[in-house]
Amino acid sequence: MKPLMKTTFKRLLGFLTLAFLATSSSFAQKSALIDGVDAIGITVSDMDRAIEFYSRVLTFEKVSDTEVTGENLEHLEGVFGLRVRVVRMRLGDESLELTEYLAPKGRPIPVDSRSNDRWFQHVAVIVSDMDKAYSWLRQNKVEHASSGPQRLPDWNKNAAGISAFYFKDPDGHPVEVLQFPPDKGLPKWHQATDKLFLGIDHTAIVVGDTDASIKFYRDLLGMHVAGESENYGTEQEHLNNVFGAHLRITALRGTSGPGIELLDYLAPSNGRPFPEDEHANDVVHRQTVLITRFANQAARELTLAKANFVSSGLIANQNRELGFRAAFVVRDPDGHAIEIEEK
Repeated sequence: MKPLMKTTFKRLLGFLTLAFLATSSSFAQKSALIDGVDAIGITVSDMDRAIEFYSRVLTFEKVSDTEVTGENLEHLEGVFGLRVRVVRMRLGDESLELTEYLAPKGRPIPVDSRSNDRWFQHVAVIVSDMDKAYSWLRQNKVEHASSGPQRLPDWNKNAAGISAFYFKDPDGHPVEVLQFPPDKGLPKWHQATDKLFLGIDHTAIVVGDTDASIKFYRDLLGMHVAGESENYGTEQEHLNNVFGAHLRITALRGTSGPGIELLDYLAPSNGRPFPEDEHANDVVHRQTVLITRFANQAARELTLAKANFVSSGLIANQNRELGFRAAFVVRDPDGHAIEIEEK
């Protein structure tokens, strides 16, 4: 190659490389609308009872206790005339955000709720010893959702050795305690400790179409798929308390905080859809709080994607009584509420 041609080629290659890097950077920034999960929000009917349960039974620590009212919050949550008490509780590095609607009161959780109904959402609390955890929960007379702790079988390579148990909090919200075997789970769940309850690994939601949910959480919001498995058999049936349970499970994570686990019931397919008239003051309500550095951009992208907004647009919060500068609430493809906050 002649010197002039070689110089021209190098320059062209340099321009193409810069263009590729700029395009890649732009794509990465666009795809990562959110950084991670900040907290799992739960509506409760009696705050003092909920605090007592989560602090005494599950050893969460109360971090803040705030009473809020006003137009901004009404527009954020889509509930007129509200007054709420919001308590943030922490276990390890992760947090719950409990909300009691002092006004207006909403509806209780349907008594016939099942684990394959689309409104199902649980919080998975990691324990260091499943036998001790189950014994402690029995002493505290928790309501069983599973028949007892289940160890997932060795033939299921991606879930083998995981032990889990479902139960309910005082309002009927499902909670999972889970212990990972040495070859699974985040490294922090295997550190030596004298604590029994360690933190929140993920929140799990029932979805009707895994691929549609992945398009929302991965392709639109920017989370990544961290693991997948297909679970069935007697252990899974007794864990979920659903006869014939056969699930496609997909774990998603951001760069920080707990994950979001998609539970897609391949069978039975008779789970009920998310109630169209569900509101944030209904006790069945949960909302996963995601963190972004670019609330305007996130709201714009979700609007372009025709997401179902609960909020009337992006809501500013100048006095930051709830810890964020701006936020909005949307629903995922199945109706689960997602609050996106810029701190």
